[in-house]
Amino acid sequence: MSFKVDAVITWVDGDDPRHRAKREKYGDTKSLNRDDIAGNTRYRSIGEILYCIASLNRYAPWLNKIYIVTDEQDPQAMDFIAKHFPEGHIPMEIVDHKVIFRGYEEHLPTFNSISIESMTWRIPGLAEHYIEFNDDLILAAPTRPEDFFPEEGKVVCYGNKRPSLFVRLSRMLKYRADGVKKVSFKESMINAADVCGNRHSFIMLYHTPKALLRSTYERFFDEHPDLLLRNITHRFRHATQYNPEEVLYILLSHEGRCVMRNANRELFYFMAKQDMGYIRRKLNRFTAESGKKFGCFNSLDLAPKEGQELVTEWIERRIKLR
Repeated sequence: MSFKVDAVITWVDGDDPRHRAKREKYGDTKSLNRDDIAGNTRYRSIGEILYCIASLNRYAPWLNKIYIVTDEQDPQAMDFIAKHFPEGHIPMEIVDHKVIFRGYEEHLPTFNSISIESMTWRIPGLAEHYIEFNDDLILAAPTRPEDFFPEEGKVVCYGNKRPSLFVRLSRMLKYRADGVKKVSFKESMINAADVCGNRHSFIMLYHTPKALLRSTYERFFDEHPDLLLRNITHRFRHATQYNPEEVLYILLSHEGRCVMRNANRELFYFMAKQDMGYIRRKLNRFTAESGKKFGCFNSLDLAPKEGQELVTEWIERRIKLR
């Protein structure tokens, strides 16, 4: 590989009293009680980011640097990583929201993952080729740069192209909470397809790491400053926002620079439940799928304490911390 690849992890600790106070100051009661917009589970952290960082060091040691994007916080990861990787680890840097929102500070504080992901390309010194992670993602097996960038200037998208007619029809009938349309991951993809002029199809994305190109974002937002503002003016998730990663993949697909791969072949997905039987079945299935490279553990805080312990023990074994 002749080019550098960085990793970007977006993270906040929602249990931090200062962060909670900011959410309550800027959010209304209805939004703060809706998990699709600003419910506590969207921000709660029980240490997942430490496993995310450790998994990158274990299974992607070829990365150049890890940037942790956060809001006046520090995950205190250095001691944990140094303990498990005493012979050296990938360099890390914490980047505050104020840095990536420079020139747009009036839109801070923000509690909106879509807004933040629309700005991560502005990290000073960020490599042209970078991979974006949410803190609930891990690498679960050895990876190569080619798993994300088949060659310089091209990306791998773990998703598939789908017709959008059914989604467009179904969203017209979608249940409205308190008279407001529910905010969803798929809705943001359809909105992105509209932004790109794709009326008949979209790319279905999954909860995988996202391979991105800084210059593509820079060019797009330089040409469409109004679309940047459309995404970052909402402090909390909003139904009109579009998925910026979807936009990037559609643009690169038009240029023949996006390679589609089947997400289900590489991803195991865990959605926390109170049912211990579900948790055990999921972990047994994941264990059998030893070759899958990506794992997502969504809203682990919602699992019972016993379930959280089972999952974290499994993760530690998978990334060889025990």
